[in-house]
Amino acid sequence: MIDREQQVLDRIERQRRRPAKVREERITLSHGAGGKASHTLVEAVFLEAFGNPLLAPLEDAARLRVGDARLALTTDSYVVSPLFFPGGDIGDLAVNGTVNDLAVSGATPLYLTCGFILEEGFAIADLTRIAASMRAAADRAGVVIVTGDTKVVQRGKADGCYVNTAGIGVVEGTTEFGVSAVRPGDAILVSGPIGEHGVTVMLARGELDIEADLVSDTAPLNGLIASLLAQCHGVHAMRDATRGGVATILNEIAADAQVSVIVDEDAIPVRPEVRGACELLGIDPLYVACEGRFVAAVAGDQASAALAALRRHPLGAQAAIIGRVAADQPGMVLLNTAFGGTRIVDMLVGDPLPRIC
Repeated sequence: MIDREQQVLDRIERQRRRPAKVREERITLSHGAGGKASHTLVEAVFLEAFGNPLLAPLEDAARLRVGDARLALTTDSYVVSPLFFPGGDIGDLAVNGTVNDLAVSGATPLYLTCGFILEEGFAIADLTRIAASMRAAADRAGVVIVTGDTKVVQRGKADGCYVNTAGIGVVEGTTEFGVSAVRPGDAILVSGPIGEHGVTVMLARGELDIEADLVSDTAPLNGLIASLLAQCHGVHAMRDATRGGVATILNEIAADAQVSVIVDEDAIPVRPEVRGACELLGIDPLYVACEGRFVAAVAGDQASAALAALRRHPLGAQAAIIGRVAADQPGMVLLNTAFGGTRIVDMLVGDPLPRIC
């Protein structure tokens, strides 16, 4: 039986090592979902075209040197549907998402850009509401929107409003964060309950006869992360769990650092409302996007200190240690289930909940 399991693991590993190749002739929704299809598209098309040492790590932000300064730069586009949902809207989502990409890269966010693609006929009142939401979110995060752009396309060509943001921050000190720094023995932490944003947006579409008292977890994480880094010196890597959820982040850690990640299902914080909705939808909360949670890999002997630091902050009050990093079976994510078994947590091809960010 053990030999057969090893054969399966070896087959999976051989498949993962094959060069990335896009087999579809046209873009599908799965290519923007953050799963296997997205990773294949990035590696086979964009890395092939733009590949360079600054881009190659594929972290949430690029870390750059300009003179004596160390900067972090990131960009993202937002196409969420609906534009307004319980707990947030496309405006604060765009600001928070960009701030968080900088923060998990170890940077202090400073400045943002903002680009709007608007559809002919879009209500000025809705645009005003989105802009006000972005201003409020920027104020909460302590950043400033300093430049931007606006384009208008024909009716029916843009689904109302799309937003693109870029952010720049400064990296203090000499500590390098990144998945490549993850080591066997590290602990895996999540900063709070998972899956709330994706489920909230899905239910807000009104396509399902499901009611739940949920709001999006969208929030700026720079204050929480600054508090963690000030109190714990063993943080090796951080990623915010957006498209593809926590499961995708864990798979990226395992593959890029060539380690295995072992997670305990009972340790993963999931609100009952999210778990119930996911069961009705037939999806695993591990794959559902968050917009105010991050995953951290921390030196094992610093795990308790990191957890305590997170829980002292309001946004980390329900943080948890959910697993550990091991050396055997590199590239694999294994889940110790609540029923006493173990299963592989693979990266999905697409996303069961598209258009959530």
